[in-house]
Amino acid sequence: MKINKLNSIILLGLVAIISILVAQLLWTKEAFTLEQKKLSQKANIALLEVARKLYEGKDHESSCQNPVQKISNDYYIVNVNNAFEPDILEFYLRAEFKKMNITTDFEYAMYNCQSDEMVYGKYISFSDKEKAKKTVSFPKHKNLVYYFAVRFPNETTYLFSSMRFWFVLSIALIFILLIYVYSIFTLLQQKKYSELQRDFINNMTHEFKTPLSSILIASKYLIEQNPIKDDKKLYTYTDIIINQSNKLNHHIEKILNIAKSDYTPLELKKETVLIVPIIEETIENILLKYPQATIKIESISNEYHLETDVFHFANLVYNLLDNAVKYCNEKPEITIQIVLENSTLKLKFIDNGIGISSKNISFIFDKFYRAQNEKSNEVNGFGLGLYYVKEICNLHNWKIKAENNLENGTTITLSIPYKK
Repeated sequence: MKINKLNSIILLGLVAIISILVAQLLWTKEAFTLEQKKLSQKANIALLEVARKLYEGKDHESSCQNPVQKISNDYYIVNVNNAFEPDILEFYLRAEFKKMNITTDFEYAMYNCQSDEMVYGKYISFSDKEKAKKTVSFPKHKNLVYYFAVRFPNETTYLFSSMRFWFVLSIALIFILLIYVYSIFTLLQQKKYSELQRDFINNMTHEFKTPLSSILIASKYLIEQNPIKDDKKLYTYTDIIINQSNKLNHHIEKILNIAKSDYTPLELKKETVLIVPIIEETIENILLKYPQATIKIESISNEYHLETDVFHFANLVYNLLDNAVKYCNEKPEITIQIVLENSTLKLKFIDNGIGISSKNISFIFDKFYRAQNEKSNEVNGFGLGLYYVKEICNLHNWKIKAENNLENGTTITLSIPYKK
């Protein structure tokens, strides 16, 4: 994926999540306004009913068409033009607020004509935590004689508590946005480290290949000289130089291929082939390198076929056999079992090697990982063989699993969907 395409996807995702978050916050604000209006309407109805009941049993009716005035969001005055008792007022207020399901605390006060001030203030609490009386102070209003005032001091808290769902949803969206931003930051950091690693590997292998090519050219020229051919020791040493240089060159090519596959996925040229002949040919190549090894195939049929890339499949088998031979203290004995189980073809590579500790076995397919054991200092390598095997399996959509045998050695199993 090109960096500009990746940036575009990241930006679009960020814009989408921020847009959803902004919309959610706007909806939450609108819901808060609606809840505020709803509370105001319920309070207005309740206070109108209180005013009406204060007139019940009197000889005259209210001269005020709309006795309730909303001074602010949490403050109301009710003009009754009639004397009333504080106890009766409190009883009606409690009853009507309960009927309208207004459960927030409130405080009220009455106007006293004789002292020309608001008196008898009281704080009414619906919670057990706030039973103590609080000092209540209300302003006096002109042009009104008999009236009372009501204030909801905890209106905002009450509205917030009735909107828990909206706030939880908004907090969840903010949390998701933070996770997205952190994930993108981590992704970009990993991409940066991956590019640095790939550039380092490419530069390192290039610097290795230049002097190595010179060594190989010089060594091949040197071994053809008569004085070298005549001297057995010099010929042996020169041959060792050539063999080890070829081996090093092979490792460098493997590193380059892995680094390249990380940036540009390997392209498989699949074809339908019989797998037993490919495995037999690979065994012949391994035995040229390790003539002391014993490798056999156990299969009820030689007609098993696969749709695979022959080159990469042969390399996969070669790597598994090469590992099995190298990590063995005894005479290497390897069995390749080919079994068909429930439309799954299983290739089992069973060896008699030193095995892998249980704490390390889950990491053996990681890039550059080499388990520390008694053979790790003797065996040369970069920890790329099994990583390559895993990559080829992934490209084919095959499964691979490693497990230790009961007595000794390891079994690596390839599970391949099989079509007859």
